[in-house]
Amino acid sequence: MTPQEFILKFREAFGEAAPMPIAFWYGDEAVNPDSRVPRCMIGAIRKVCDGNSLTLTAENVQCGGGGLYTAFRPMAERVPTFVSEIEHYKQTPEQVRHYVESLEIEITEKPYLNFVSVDKLDSWEGVEAVVFFATPDILSGLCTWTFFDNDAEDAIVTKFASGCAAVVSFATVENRKGGRRAFLGMFDPSARPLVPKNEMSFAVPMSRFREMLATMPSSALFEHAFSVVRKRINGEIK
Repeated sequence: MTPQEFILKFREAFGEAAPMPIAFWYGDEAVNPDSRVPRCMIGAIRKVCDGNSLTLTAENVQCGGGGLYTAFRPMAERVPTFVSEIEHYKQTPEQVRHYVESLEIEITEKPYLNFVSVDKLDSWEGVEAVVFFATPDILSGLCTWTFFDNDAEDAIVTKFASGCAAVVSFATVENRKGGRRAFLGMFDPSARPLVPKNEMSFAVPMSRFREMLATMPSSALFEHAFSVVRKRINGEIK
């Protein structure tokens, strides 16, 4: 299924009210070299759903955690203390260090991390992951679709994470392992104000998304039960 074919099926399944999914990849060329990125990149990433292409670089990603989770640079020395003693997201700095080491993030050799809405793709080549920003009703469909051909207990995973780790890091590492897990995120209180209050993130590594493209037409997305949910997503019923 090509990106354009997927968008047609996505709109058929979820309607016009669902935010456009986005895709990201590392590359040697920038899709938007003039990208301006605020201290936290999550707001800029969410705007990609609205058609704004985004390119992140080691220079325009200013956040210490963001630089790590986009794989542009190693974790800054101050991050464990900041996450623990300032943000109080982990009890000790040692916990932060141990957790980051367990993520197996490999610093990229590519200069650019590009984000575009899926409808701007010509192919899936090189894509690391597809990310949805989704309301509970949309998540109902995404999770149902994900579970359709996967009985694993970790078919969908929620982990401690910053917003950028939940969107970028987990899915990238999973994709390069050829894994099948999808990642529910955006629980980070620091990032939540930068996305609509009723949205979470749902990141699917390309290794898994290729499988899901094949199962999409036969999944429950096009059956009666979800059709009722679709109507509520699009304001046809309350």
